[in-house]
Parts: sequence; C-alpha cells; structure tokens
Amino acid sequence: MSAQRQNNARGSRRTNRGPRTDVSKTAVIDIRNITKTYQMGQLELRVLKGVSVKIFEGEFVSIMGPSGSGKSTLMNILGALDTPSSGKFLLDGVDVSKLSENELASIRNKKIGFVFQNFNLLKRTEALRQVELPLVYSGIRNRSRLAKAALESVGLGQRLDHLPSELSGGQQQRVAIARALVNSPSVILADEPTGNLDSRSGTEVMQIFQRLNREDGITTVFVTHDPWIARHTKRVIMLRDGKIVADQRVKEPLVAGEAERPSEAEELQGIFDETYYGGDENEYT
Repeated sequence: MSAQRQNNARGSRRTNRGPRTDVSKTAVIDIRNITKTYQMGQLELRVLKGVSVKIFEGEFVSIMGPSGSGKSTLMNILGALDTPSSGKFLLDGVDVSKLSENELASIRNKKIGFVFQNFNLLKRTEALRQVELPLVYSGIRNRSRLAKAALESVGLGQRLDHLPSELSGGQQQRVAIARALVNSPSVILADEPTGNLDSRSGTEVMQIFQRLNREDGITTVFVTHDPWIARHTKRVIMLRDGKIVADQRVKEPLVAGEAERPSEAEELQGIFDETYYGGDENEYT
C-alpha cells in the first residue's frame, strides 16, 4: 500500500465518522455517545468512551476488537442486558436506556434474538420445545406451528423431538438460531456463533445467517474476534480501548462455502486492509 494512500486514509479518518448509509432505511439500532463505567472499589473502570453508531434495517454487521476493547460490553447494551452509564440507545425508535428491568425483559423477548457460542439449550428439552420458549413468554398461541416452521427454516424439520445430546454441535446451533428467529425480532445478535463448531458445521451455520439476511432481510449483528467470520458480513465496526476506531463496508463479502480459509496472518491483514484502507476516502472514520 502506498504512503500516499495511507496518508489520505488517515486524513479522511479525522473528518468522517462512518460509512455512507441509505437514509431511506430505518435505523434499527441507534446509539448516541454512550459510555459505560464500572465502579471497582475506589476506582472507576471506563469501558465504553462515547460510542455512536447506527445499524440499519437489513444490515449484516460484525463488531470486532481485541480483548478489553469493550465489544462484549457493547453487545450487552445492544441486547438490553445492561444499560449505558450515559448517552442514548434507541432500538426500533424506543429509548432502551431509560427502561425499567421489566420493560427491558420484554424488549429482549420481543425485539432481540440471541445466538450464543455455547448454544444455551436446555439439556432435557426437545428441539421443538426449545424453540417454543420465547413464544411462551410472549403469550403467543399456535406455538408448535411457529416453532416447527422456524426449525424447518434452518433445516431441522426432521429433528423436532431430538434432545441436545442427540444433535451435533452444528445442529444445536441451528436450534438456537430457530429459537432466535421464532418471535420475528427486529435484530439478531450473535456472539461468536461459529466459535465452538468444526469448519464444516461453521460453514453451514454461516450459510444460514447469510441466507436469512439475503432472502428475509433480517438485521444481524455478529460480535467476533475472527477476521474470517467478519469478512462474510457486509460491514465491520472495530473497537479499541472503548472507542470505535474504524467503521467500513466490506466491498465483496465472502460467500460461505465458496472460499478457502487462509492463514491467520493473512486473515488479520486482509480485514485490516479492507476496513482501514479499502474504501473511498470519504468513508474512513
């Protein structure tokens, strides 16, 4: 990369705070100058330091950052599992930062679908009942029909009565995806969703996420440390020391199953180049 391009990128980053967006779309997530500080005895630990970002309907976004960057704290706030110390968080136009615990629980159930690295399935519960649980809390009827449809959408229509112990890791994660989908949430938050899977199962899970985003327009946010996973999404937000240091569109997202995984060093360099220097000059943060 030329010195002139790097200089141009650095200059642009000082004057722009994110990629260009389609103003005709609705901001599903709109966080404005949020901070998060934890009290550790006599000390204050500032984890998030004025983070602002919008994620629009139908986007597929990765949030990346090293350990201690604040990405897990940010995900907890986006998932209404925690509230910011200051600033504003709008989810589908609702100011989540001012809600009570009961109101937050309702938001989590109805507007957010969670997918975790460890699946978080109940050991003695069949797949169909696992997926019905969010519907039970919502008081929705026809739960079995909706849960079955969600499982069929992830290729598990023949595994409705299977326990987690009777399913592979990839199948367990697909149950978790179906559970996240069943309430038709505004956004799916996925925390390292392929982290505990072998490469084949991880590819199958990524194919499902890409299909759901492409065909159904489901807004999806990954939190990951894996550059290879991030390159399958359409936008990468990088955190460091509690601040957003880069926010860039991925020009050509990888299609799951069609590209061979490079070495770790190549992955890191590729995502760095794409995010920091890969766009038009006026897109740099």
